[in-house]
Amino acid sequence: MGRLIKNHWARLVVLSAAAYQVLAALEGFFWPKIFWDFLTRDFDAAVQPAPILQSVNLALGLLMLAWEWPLAFLAGSSFHRSLELRLALIPLAVLAAILQYQATNAAIYYVVGMVIYFMAYSEGEMICAKPWTLPQRGNGFDGKATSSNHARAAQP
Repeated sequence: MGRLIKNHWARLVVLSAAAYQVLAALEGFFWPKIFWDFLTRDFDAAVQPAPILQSVNLALGLLMLAWEWPLAFLAGSSFHRSLELRLALIPLAVLAAILQYQATNAAIYYVVGMVIYFMAYSEGEMICAKPWTLPQRGNGFDGKATSSNHARAAQP
């Protein structure tokens, strides 16, 4: 069996979180509710009468979907391949999601994805330019185990 590629796993978790965040934002347009309203009513202005928090959640959810899938114009760019940028921007999506009542589960999924991305980053994983591919080894072989490859490798 092979090794688990953590950035692919994290990408799936963050894709799930982003889809949940988009749906929660759309639901929030019809039933606006701030998560922390049981403690204070000071944040109610963020969801009604103007749907500010819902719009922020919708924009961040769509951005994360476009980034993680990725869209054709993002695939292979340095923006798409950057683990560091993901680790910097996912907490913003978590913050927006945790404030809206309907999106709190998305915030939990984002945190799980962020932890997995951090594990991938600390192990030195890289995100390939072509989405959903494996990084190529730099040993010069084509990956096929033939006797000529073994013989070539054994020669000084």
